[in-house]
Amino acid sequence: MVKSGLENTLTLEQIIEQELKPYVKKIDTEAFYAEGFLKKIGQAGLLSSDGKSQKDLLFDEMELVERVARVCMTTAFCLWCHLAALTYLRNTENIQLKERLLFSLESGQVLGATGLSNPMKHFAGLEKLHLKAESTDGGYTVSGILPSVSNLGEGHWMGFVAKVNDNKKIMGLVQCGTDGLSMKEKVNYLAVNGSATYACSFKDVFIPNAWIVSEDAGSYVEKIRPAFISYQIPLGLGVTQASIESIDKVSKKQNGCNSFLQTQSNELQQKEMLLKGKISELLNQEDIHWKDIAGLRLETAYLTLEAVQASMLHNGSAGYIQDSAPSRRMREAYFFANLTPTIKHLEKLRQL
Repeated sequence: MVKSGLENTLTLEQIIEQELKPYVKKIDTEAFYAEGFLKKIGQAGLLSSDGKSQKDLLFDEMELVERVARVCMTTAFCLWCHLAALTYLRNTENIQLKERLLFSLESGQVLGATGLSNPMKHFAGLEKLHLKAESTDGGYTVSGILPSVSNLGEGHWMGFVAKVNDNKKIMGLVQCGTDGLSMKEKVNYLAVNGSATYACSFKDVFIPNAWIVSEDAGSYVEKIRPAFISYQIPLGLGVTQASIESIDKVSKKQNGCNSFLQTQSNELQQKEMLLKGKISELLNQEDIHWKDIAGLRLETAYLTLEAVQASMLHNGSAGYIQDSAPSRRMREAYFFANLTPTIKHLEKLRQL
């Protein structure tokens, strides 16, 4: 994305060609979950943090998300969920948890999910925490409901935050299939139904201390929030790039009539280049305030919406077919606009 760092370019392209492109329509129309593709990315070493600085790791993985989003933002979103779980593990002081799971998640042996939609809204003053925890011998018991958690499946791990009391909130990881945790799949969305999204009900789920990411969730979320938001930005950039390519492909149709439309691909390209410059400049700074990243996340969301709308107009009736690529990207863009932190959440932050 903002700098080229992926050494396994050919490997990534091969994985996309073999494990993703043939299934994009099925992902969009039949809620197919590209689990095999996500695991192949880890198996190819594309998620390994070994020998990389935090900055290089962030740049490389943002580029990875962007390139996947050009083809299928639903699957790129699942990759972001996995990267969020990796971020929790990479920054925890629980060495036992890190030693147990980090290599497995980085190598694609198991997959992870974020589970922090509600907590992020809670720490922004928008919602109450949905999960409650009680201290018990060797850990905590957790109860409550998370309405939507994506990138879940058998053996997957998800993050969560639960309130112990008014002064204490914990953050932990829990594996799908744990006693007391039940899941109901959700596939009634306008888009991203292939994201393996479930409503998760916790009923006295025992979370051992070995699964606790932090005993101070508020401070921990502050720590990981910059990466959490940064990894979302390339979701929109990938869709924007694909929309620009779509506009260029139909530029000569109907005797070049598209040249009269107000938004053209060169204008979108210029906006994208300026935005990428801002992202690169910010992420190369030593001290990064997460609100600055949130501002770029907001700018990305608006550019993505502009790009997909322009693509729909340039493609005309061909884009209006339900399973067309422009139609899919339009629906993906509206999901991106409502992904936590949502546009309205980000607009609120901008006013503070």
